[in-house]
Amino acid sequence: MKKIIYVDDISYSLISVAHRLKSRCEVFTAKSVEIMFGILAEMIPDLILLDINMPDVNGFEAIKKLKSDERYKNIPVVFLTSNGNKDSLIKGIKLGAVDYLIKPVSDSDLTDCIDLHLNSDISVTNKPIVLAIDDSPTILKSITNALRDQCTVRTLTNPEKLTELLRVLTPDLFLLDCHMPVYSGFDLVPFIRSMRDHAETPILFLTSEGTPDNIFVALNLGASDFLVKPINDELLNEKITAGLSNYIVLRRLRSLGAYG
Repeated sequence: MKKIIYVDDISYSLISVAHRLKSRCEVFTAKSVEIMFGILAEMIPDLILLDINMPDVNGFEAIKKLKSDERYKNIPVVFLTSNGNKDSLIKGIKLGAVDYLIKPVSDSDLTDCIDLHLNSDISVTNKPIVLAIDDSPTILKSITNALRDQCTVRTLTNPEKLTELLRVLTPDLFLLDCHMPVYSGFDLVPFIRSMRDHAETPILFLTSEGTPDNIFVALNLGASDFLVKPINDELLNEKITAGLSNYIVLRRLRSLGAYG
């Protein structure tokens, strides 16, 4: 049976959630972050369910410690909290949480979330998919090497094959060059945005042609960001992380009826 650690300083919440999940997983309860780390010293769970407002160490501080430790950084973390404001949700996702539930949470929302993230095919083993489109194989190789730790990178040198590729692949982010044979990045943005599955998928440009006109055109078409080559690996990773985080936040806000 899968194992989760649920951290909350409210005893009733610990008892209630453990009872509601008992048929799905083994729940180890902790009334503080200190107790959580004591449990982690004995076993590695499949998921951590984490409150935010707690004395001594809060949930945001706890996830920072988890993600900075090689032993624990790949454990999926879901926030379960009464902090239902947009800023808290954005902060939680950007710190590395895979999901964010707001108390009081219904049985169906709780179990659906836990079932989703306890599925090993969906959680840690499946990284976000970035589709990089550039007519230079050398650039694509460089992008793949730079992002390999945080993303699954798929590459395409021929934009004419994009339609065919999207029949079998659903990227979480597009990374486009500006000028390519036949179809430019500018041509691809309206096409991508016209697809129902990608109306809001992040689109970033990565090009050596960082003119004000190109930046204006790209953003006006619906691109999320515009990066200029050469770019170092650290900055590229930061920009990709920001783009993916904002996308996850938007989807969660929509699911909660808090946006749009």
